[in-house]
Amino acid sequence: MRAIAVLGAGAIGCFVGGMLRAAGNQVVFVGRQGTIETLEKHGLTLTQLDGPKRTVNSDQLEATADAAAMAQCDLVLVCVKSHDTERAARQIAEHCSPATTIVSLQNGVANARVLGSFLGTRPIAAGMVQFNVVVGGEGRFHRATQGGVIMKDTIATRALRDALNASGISAEVHSDMQAVLWTKLLLNLNNALNVLSDVPLVEQLSDRSYRRVFASMVEEALVAMRTARISPVPIGRIRPRAIPYILRLPNWAFTLIARNLLAMDPTARSSMWEDMQAGRQPEVDYLNGAVVDLANQVGTSARTNETVIELVKNAFEAGHSPRLSGTALLKRVQAS
Repeated sequence: MRAIAVLGAGAIGCFVGGMLRAAGNQVVFVGRQGTIETLEKHGLTLTQLDGPKRTVNSDQLEATADAAAMAQCDLVLVCVKSHDTERAARQIAEHCSPATTIVSLQNGVANARVLGSFLGTRPIAAGMVQFNVVVGGEGRFHRATQGGVIMKDTIATRALRDALNASGISAEVHSDMQAVLWTKLLLNLNNALNVLSDVPLVEQLSDRSYRRVFASMVEEALVAMRTARISPVPIGRIRPRAIPYILRLPNWAFTLIARNLLAMDPTARSSMWEDMQAGRQPEVDYLNGAVVDLANQVGTSARTNETVIELVKNAFEAGHSPRLSGTALLKRVQAS
């Protein structure tokens, strides 16, 4: 694999890039100055829910806050938050060759399109990361859930797929990434609920009231997708159209059937929850907001998602979670 730049050295960027670097690939990490200083001091320690530990010493890392370092790379993995996509595109346009392949490994369904609107005919591939990464401080990053990476099928992403698989990250390519991204979005709708609950994901998903709100959000998305003729695809063993039914099951039945959903570190939280702790902006407009936008386009309802968006924005404005119980949140949604 030729030189790879990770633009956005956060949780996903450091884990994916770190695994590639630990496997011997040439990787340049581009991120915020604070992150770069941490990598320079501590290197990377990468642990996994179901895999071996990897370490990369600081003297083996090339990390910088200067986006000009991407000029030497043939492939850029865009791992910034969705609200930073335009800025990332401008940095790529300024520093990278027109032949450089760009792969978006971001939440949401529109980032590859946004990159394309700034980068024109440059080769751009949408990608999707299934797993959650927890930041432990001092260069520690822990993959806390199962899953791999899926990318648009191109010659460049096939090579990246092989490099990821060799590094210990399961990866595959797919011909219909829009369907894949919308399917992943269904699961990402829960990120907002994790902010409102302020409890670990396993604890939250074990509460049927939280799951009923989650199910309502997913159902609104599926109705809008069906009306827009977007067909979700299975990811692993998860059948998208069965998600609302499974989420509404009694606790004992849900625990029995949805073992994959609960296969995660007991301390895992959503990336949106971590954004709140770090004082960053939420991605809720790019996740739940995408459902509301699509519903408005096709004339369906997304009232639950609208209510959750409002609650999340209020929480970020206040700087802390409202810590709503599942019962209280369900009542708020039903009242709306």
